[in-house]
Amino acid sequence: MAKLLYRLGLLSARRAKTVVAAWFVLLALAVSSFLAFGGQLTDQISLPDLETTKVADRLADEMPDSGGGNASALLRTQDGEPFTQEQKDEIASLMEELESDEAISSVTDPFATQSELEDARSDITDGQDELDAGREELESSREEIEAGFDQLEQGQEQLDQAIAQAREQGIYEAAAPQFEAQQAEIDANREALEDGQEELSSGEDELSEAQTELERGEALLELSSGAQVLSDEGDVAVLMINFDEPMESVGTEELASISEELSNADIDGVDALPGGDLDMELPHLFSVAELIGLMIAAAVLLIMLGTLIGAGLPLLNALVGVGVGVAGAMALSGVVEMMSMTPILGLMLGLAVGIDYCLFIIHRHRRQLKDGMALHDSIALATGTAGNAVVFAGATVVIALLALNVTGLPFLALMGTVAAACVAIAVLIAVTMTPAMLSIVGHKILRGKERRHMGDFRAKQVTEPMGHGKAVVIAALALLGLGVLSIPTFDLRLGLPDASSNAEDSASYQAYHATEEAFGAGVNGPLLVLADMPEGLDDAAAQDYQVEIGNELLANESIAAAVPAALNDDNTLGVFQVIPEDGPAAESTEELVHEFRAGGMLDGTEAADVELSVAGMTAAQVDMSDVISEALPFYLALVIGLSLLLMIMVFRSILLPVIATLGFIGSFAAAVGIVVAVFQWGWFADLVGVTEPGPIVTFLPVLMVGILFGLAMDYQLFTASGMREAYAHGSAPRLAVRQGLHAGRSVVTAAALIMSSVFAGFIFTDDPMVASMGLGLAVGVLLDAFVVRLLLVPALLHLAGPAAWWLPKWMDRIIPDVDVEGAKLERKMVDDSAGRDT
Repeated sequence: MAKLLYRLGLLSARRAKTVVAAWFVLLALAVSSFLAFGGQLTDQISLPDLETTKVADRLADEMPDSGGGNASALLRTQDGEPFTQEQKDEIASLMEELESDEAISSVTDPFATQSELEDARSDITDGQDELDAGREELESSREEIEAGFDQLEQGQEQLDQAIAQAREQGIYEAAAPQFEAQQAEIDANREALEDGQEELSSGEDELSEAQTELERGEALLELSSGAQVLSDEGDVAVLMINFDEPMESVGTEELASISEELSNADIDGVDALPGGDLDMELPHLFSVAELIGLMIAAAVLLIMLGTLIGAGLPLLNALVGVGVGVAGAMALSGVVEMMSMTPILGLMLGLAVGIDYCLFIIHRHRRQLKDGMALHDSIALATGTAGNAVVFAGATVVIALLALNVTGLPFLALMGTVAAACVAIAVLIAVTMTPAMLSIVGHKILRGKERRHMGDFRAKQVTEPMGHGKAVVIAALALLGLGVLSIPTFDLRLGLPDASSNAEDSASYQAYHATEEAFGAGVNGPLLVLADMPEGLDDAAAQDYQVEIGNELLANESIAAAVPAALNDDNTLGVFQVIPEDGPAAESTEELVHEFRAGGMLDGTEAADVELSVAGMTAAQVDMSDVISEALPFYLALVIGLSLLLMIMVFRSILLPVIATLGFIGSFAAAVGIVVAVFQWGWFADLVGVTEPGPIVTFLPVLMVGILFGLAMDYQLFTASGMREAYAHGSAPRLAVRQGLHAGRSVVTAAALIMSSVFAGFIFTDDPMVASMGLGLAVGVLLDAFVVRLLLVPALLHLAGPAAWWLPKWMDRIIPDVDVEGAKLERKMVDDSAGRDT
């Protein structure tokens, strides 16, 4: 590989203008392809085979009218007064305009909904009054009938006495017709009273049934009142926008268009704020914050290299490589669903490694020029030696990123693939365009003083190893520092940020907090709950089940409202809108979704035979977090295993790879701990622009593992390979550690500062996902480079002594000899040069 790269570097130096022109042609093609074929990015994450997706698909199949997605917009008066009739009329016009959109099935009028609820309450009150009046009338009739029966009994007694007297006096036969007539009249009156009593009983049954129906309606209404759409003060209203398709099937452009229409609504005295599902403002690929990061990187390059040309070359090469990689990836966004984070991650890594990889080659080239080597020979040798390490280091980053495909998460796999492509392009740029540009600038890559003294440069020789006491102190402090910073990691909670984490001046943030203030935080993240009820229920029995289920759900302290939303035609499936007490990103809401998933929420109740399932965006986010959390250990094991194998092959040692890998775990845990402390706990939140603490982005740890592993390998190569080379050339084990560290620390220091500066530029973006990733990668690079690679690993290797380079003989025979630094090539060139001199 080193010889191949040597030839490639020499060819690029001799055909410099052609190579540079070819890269700029590729850049133009990539940008043109993006402009011609690029599509719309999205912020929506979709995962296959989620339980939420299955529940939503079932709902769409069995109840098509309820299967579409919905989003909300908030309307509020600017003066805090109730909506006027004129404002309501303008809002009605806005609703008509929205409903003309093909994607929207309907828009729920909050004022009509509130009016219907009030009418329903009034009807129930009127119905209760009528029932009470009817009950009083029945009671009066009952008293009349009972009085009639009393009179009949008295009449019957009098008649019986008269008949008895007539029999005693012997005149019964003569008076019999009169007695019979009186008895017939009494019997007729009794029959009439009995008929009246039956009618009275029938009326009471009807009243009882009406009372039951009224109580059922009142219970359903009481449950429905939990989903308010108009505030008690009448100054805030929720506009529900219903779609024909599920939300994940609605295009980003469509949502952005609806959001823009709402934001531009010109209603006098009313703010229209699209909710988080509609506010589709995607993060910018490049902003002032990233520019500041690049300026810091340029300053580091200028200090290290001493010339504007030297500082400008890595920046130019990195920008060309990033342009090709990111524009090429975004050209595919028209045919592949691509998250907005995907090109941003490619931009982050492409810039960072692009600058660093070019710097490694330039640094080696400058050192050789100062030693007096000829220009083209130096370019070729720098490409064959430092370029060889760049290729190997880049390959480890690419492998780690491509390994994201094993997680089974399509969006994460695409992120890793695009980022890997950007890193691969950065490597190609480093070993082709960098030699070409070095040929063009010639000796101007050196300072004037360095050019005047070429050949006289003598590197400082390290002749003494590190002290034992110093090594112990360094190792102890490094381990203690990493351990303390890792403490917050144990409280890591994964999730997806809600609108409360957005920028304070964004419409979605304002809508979130206005909704929370007017209706409660849970309205921002309702759950869709399906209830499988027994077969054969009539409408009344099904409604009774709804009431029972709703009341039992309300008994859960994490649920603020359980609104019966729909029943299917055969009354076997009920739909509820469950509103949690807290927001969609709250820990209590996540636990509530897990309770639904576990089942048993209705055990011990009359509805114990009802099975519940849950869907909705909030539930989907919890499911995504669970899936990614399950994938993380496997991916971490894969990356750590790969790390060990690669370093054993490179450094031909057992202990060094183990120490380096454990160091990587330590720097990763510490970096995650810092992210948790800032974004989840809220420490220094104002400093980095965190509006509200919340869970850590679900996929951040997985990405950090892949990226930081690759970058850690970069720094390990440029320090430990020098140690290995010094040891192989006869230096004592402990002396070799210090010699290798001395040779590589300056370039690693500069590279880490540059890379962390680029990553840090993304910390101050408005998007919490991008900001947390920028912070995690920036501190991860700094910790791994300065604490682990430059302090902890050298200290532990010093303490290990000869054991640091021990490798079983059988393993030494079977593993390939990877000459990462190109030392064999360098020795060959020295020998060839000596032969020519002879």
